[in-house]
Amino acid sequence: MLLKRIDSSLTISLLLLGTISCLFVHSSSIVFSQYSNLFIIKQFIYYSLGFFIMYVVATLDIEQLKKIGWPFYWFMVALTFGLFFAPESIARTINEAKSWYQVPLLGSFQPSEFLKFAFLIVISKVIVAHQAKYERPSFFSDMRLLLTIALITVPPTLAVYKQPDTGMVMLYMAMILPMIFFSGIQRKLLIIFTVIPASIVSVVVILYVRFNDFFTETLLSRLSGHQVSRIYGWLQPYEYTDSSFQTRQGFMAIGSGEFTGKGYLQNNVYVPEKHTDFIFSAIAEEVGFIGGAFVIALLFFVIYRIVLITVEAKDPFMTLMGAGISSLLAFQITQNIGMTLGLLPVTGVTLPFLSYGGSSLLSNFMLMGIVMIIYQSYKGYMFKVGD
Repeated sequence: MLLKRIDSSLTISLLLLGTISCLFVHSSSIVFSQYSNLFIIKQFIYYSLGFFIMYVVATLDIEQLKKIGWPFYWFMVALTFGLFFAPESIARTINEAKSWYQVPLLGSFQPSEFLKFAFLIVISKVIVAHQAKYERPSFFSDMRLLLTIALITVPPTLAVYKQPDTGMVMLYMAMILPMIFFSGIQRKLLIIFTVIPASIVSVVVILYVRFNDFFTETLLSRLSGHQVSRIYGWLQPYEYTDSSFQTRQGFMAIGSGEFTGKGYLQNNVYVPEKHTDFIFSAIAEEVGFIGGAFVIALLFFVIYRIVLITVEAKDPFMTLMGAGISSLLAFQITQNIGMTLGLLPVTGVTLPFLSYGGSSLLSNFMLMGIVMIIYQSYKGYMFKVGD
């Protein structure tokens, strides 16, 4: 019964992405001896568990989803802050970041990934409640809404930033800001939201180009060492060769694949974390421009389906969630592929549904479960009218 109520094209796309993911996680992990050849088995297990979780979430109705929002939010917030106090035996520091709990049998668990699911529900609830309370909202009532959203998101986001995990903070912003734009707040506030970030970016660019000493001594000195090295590795990759090694190897692998690729299992360019953050470099190296273009098209077809499903939803709560999910995935895909090409700084953002990793994959499948709920809601309504 449930299979008849899910979006078949979206499910088939996810199955294709799962197949591609397992193939290239395996390919990128067996060529170099420091990686485990069990990654493909783990990725298959994560995918199987992901589909199960997606269907479990899809069995919920909207009211049930709203009820679990706040308890899940507080649970994830507690786990996020708990990382600061957890001993190394259960929360190891990996690549200078303390972002994971070690779970027996399952591996690592990253609470910040599941905060996306929590933020999505509770912020949508807050916005819808605001819309119901203020039929004609004023400037100050909209400011109160923004303050409420800030109180919900800023403390855990700062905790994630301090882990440090800048990439995850960027993903939160990519999801939450479009939801605010769709919340119906006044244009004055929307203009402020647009002008302030644009002005900050412009000032930073001007400082880097015209006042490089000030940029280096004042701004970069406030960042952590690994953040500074990533920025320099992106801006000046051939001068800061150590910090840009991963980026340079990534676009070397992509370029060496040329138009048709070297063939499956023929990746011979070493790229650190090739099976995780830089999985696209393995794909482009082995199947070339044609295969890379197909993968990108498939990823954006998933977003296209989410947008179409969201447009059909008449409930503002569903519309907000759909907007947040589609913008999150669009940003994540662009950021990941952009950093493998050297166009954007390396941030540790995974490629959705392709990179190896349990927490990222399972959290994205939870979001797909919400999309299926949205799909079921209007499909069910249509069938009832037909009856």
